[in-house]
Amino acid sequence: MTKLLRYGFLFLLLLSLSGAGFHKFYVSIYQVNYAPEKKALQITARIFTDDLEKALERKVKKKIYLATTKEAPEAEELLKKYLTDKLHIRINNSEKAIRFLGRETEDDVVICYLTVPVTEKITSVEVYNTALTEIYPDQQNIIHTNINSNKKSLLLTNSNPKEKIEY
Repeated sequence: MTKLLRYGFLFLLLLSLSGAGFHKFYVSIYQVNYAPEKKALQITARIFTDDLEKALERKVKKKIYLATTKEAPEAEELLKKYLTDKLHIRINNSEKAIRFLGRETEDDVVICYLTVPVTEKITSVEVYNTALTEIYPDQQNIIHTNINSNKKSLLLTNSNPKEKIEY
């Protein structure tokens, strides 16, 4: 009986993902780690290339060809500005500057590296993230944090773009 249920579930899953039943998920993953030896938050953002490209193109009204040989020369600067406009970090109730370090592409994902200098002991972190929500109202930005050996996660959406974690 359990085999029958398993195959039935697999069949329903495949059926729901095919044709008219398919619904694309809009999600990006952000990993935020505190590196005490560097006195910094280290942020790694993983964002689908086509979604990010669409957001950048909407801003500048021209094709960007992100992560291709035809990439627009200003793509890096546009990406830097986009992320620092859409992502805000407050540490201990104080807004911190985010520095864009660089990016790489892995399959269909752009991996962006950012950092936030931290000079004081962290007692709270507030994350505001509206990346891609202007294009996809269903966008979910998942934030995984590892601060002071404390692992916590946040789910930020169009209707809930900001959350705070206390330590």
